[in-house]
Amino acid sequence: MADGPAGERFVDRDNIHVDTASGAKASRPKLGLVLQLLREGDTLKVTRLDRLSRSVLHLVTLGADLRERGIGLHVIEQGIDTSTMEGRAMFGMLSVLAELQRELIVANTNDGLASARARGRVGGRRQKLTEDQAALAQRLYDEREKCRPRGTHRPAMPSSRPPVPLSSARRPEWRPRAG
Repeated sequence: MADGPAGERFVDRDNIHVDTASGAKASRPKLGLVLQLLREGDTLKVTRLDRLSRSVLHLVTLGADLRERGIGLHVIEQGIDTSTMEGRAMFGMLSVLAELQRELIVANTNDGLASARARGRVGGRRQKLTEDQAALAQRLYDEREKCRPRGTHRPAMPSSRPPVPLSSARRPEWRPRAG
């Protein structure tokens, strides 16, 4: 943190790290980097507690590690500041709720997928090729064929320029530069 011209506190841009991975993932390189950079007296600021982690065990372990190292934790949207007794209590309660929320999301997603499967729906991306096209492509690949099937000619020139027969193409005369 640094002081601004009017005495307000702000974070240097070099000290802002954005982790795009989900809070549910255990391996997050940016979080690991930030945790290495933090020193005693620093404060780790996160937007929401569930962005930091969705596992109570991980949150409690992280909170204990930060406390041992003398590093504060400030959760902006939920107003948690672990430098106070009340903030530490709120941190513990909300970490339990974050894990509960994560488990509810997973359970609801699995229920929805099971319901869709029961109705005959299959998830995933739609096929780009028909079964016949896929079989043809596999056969050509297996035979090491490099030709295209009839009707799939790809023009050598962009369609915006009409082809010019070579016989009618005029070549400019070559002249040496004057100079």
